[in-house]
Amino acid sequence: MNYPKSIQNLINQFAKLPSIGPKTAERLVFYLLKKSETELRQFGEAIEQAKNNVKICAVCFNFAETNPCQICSNPHRDQQIICVVSKPQDIIALEKTGSYSGVYHVLGGNINTLDNLGPAEIRTSELVSRIKKQGAKEIILALNPDLEGETTSLYLIKLIKQLAPKKITRLGRGLPMGADLEYADEITLENALKARQIL
Repeated sequence: MNYPKSIQNLINQFAKLPSIGPKTAERLVFYLLKKSETELRQFGEAIEQAKNNVKICAVCFNFAETNPCQICSNPHRDQQIICVVSKPQDIIALEKTGSYSGVYHVLGGNINTLDNLGPAEIRTSELVSRIKKQGAKEIILALNPDLEGETTSLYLIKLIKQLAPKKITRLGRGLPMGADLEYADEITLENALKARQIL
């Protein structure tokens, strides 16, 4: 026996989300079906508001409700120090440390040949343009210490050094190999920021 079409359709939609398999999708659907109409309406409205209100910052490519975002438009942030991250969640993790006062650049991924992501598919050309335009004095590479992050870092080091002799640093090795910035605790990230190395 199969689920009714409307339930199966919802399961299929949830299963399209990252890290959600068919069983987890099933659990989520049945959890929602038990909720009241008011709660479901609030859930739907939250998704709709996020879709309508969230923009991509034209400067750093972070998700925000303003363009440019609050970090890029903050006059107290050092526009000459650019911290390069893979995804917007990494910015939140680094901001929680309270020890960084520069700005960010979100690549939107890492170089990964298995997923057909090369330098052209992530925001490397936008980074180059930004460095030329702003004349940044330091570029911090805050990419995950895994194979894709290391590959991307090596590519960016070579690319940036061709532009001009810029100070290029990376987070200190307080982060273990294979770690994800999004899930690192604030103290580890703070120490990694303070112990960044010149490349």
